[in-house]
Amino acid sequence: MIKESFVLLPRVGRQSERNLWQQGIFDWNGFIDVKRIEGVSEKSKAAHDRLLKVARQQLMDGNSAFFEPLLPPSEQWRLYSSFRDEACFLDIETGMRDEVTVVGISMGDRTYTLLRGQTLDKQSLLRLLSRAKILVTFNGRSFDMPVLEKYFNLGLRIPHIDMMHACAGVGLKGGLKSIEKDVGIRRPDELAVIHGAQAPALWNAYHATGDEYYLNLLVKYNEEDCSNLQTLADKVIPQLWENVRNNPGAFLGR
Repeated sequence: MIKESFVLLPRVGRQSERNLWQQGIFDWNGFIDVKRIEGVSEKSKAAHDRLLKVARQQLMDGNSAFFEPLLPPSEQWRLYSSFRDEACFLDIETGMRDEVTVVGISMGDRTYTLLRGQTLDKQSLLRLLSRAKILVTFNGRSFDMPVLEKYFNLGLRIPHIDMMHACAGVGLKGGLKSIEKDVGIRRPDELAVIHGAQAPALWNAYHATGDEYYLNLLVKYNEEDCSNLQTLADKVIPQLWENVRNNPGAFLGR
């Protein structure tokens, strides 16, 4: 995806990118190799060539952070196929006063759970997040990451794919649970009845009673959010690319 994308170039949006594809310029190498491009001045072409050559090398080196300031937030999903195996799928839960109670992080075939008052602190978060090449959340640009920055001042600078916006790009709107149903993701029965608004109540019930049943249920719920994010990204992002690349406006079939 990313090697066929040109929206990382200054003043190049989706329409300009589509014009390049229509001229038969399908990837970075094709752009660099051609001498002249309709609608691109000689000066801009030279500058774009230099940037694409650097981008090509940075991609080969696995430096995802290089692309974070170049790609608009709404286009960072284009990095998913290149960095999927080193992605961090993150979801947080908060308490009644918006304090962070649980942070779930899925990477590779493992899910890490950090709990308030036990394993959740800035150092633990950074130790895990420093291994990630991209971050994947659902509504994380508006909620999860601002909340984590407020309490932990992480200063994280890696590409961030917010699946709420990626889903909207293929006509899927609403909350994570309703979108999961739309694309055929099923949760275990004990978790299917829980919604995000109930998470603070589970945390409070655990602290009020000391009964770990409530904590375990909350942790399982959070783990399901994280693992389903990967399933959702695997389903939606290829369709989003197909829409952008070949069939603008098409929606994912329900």
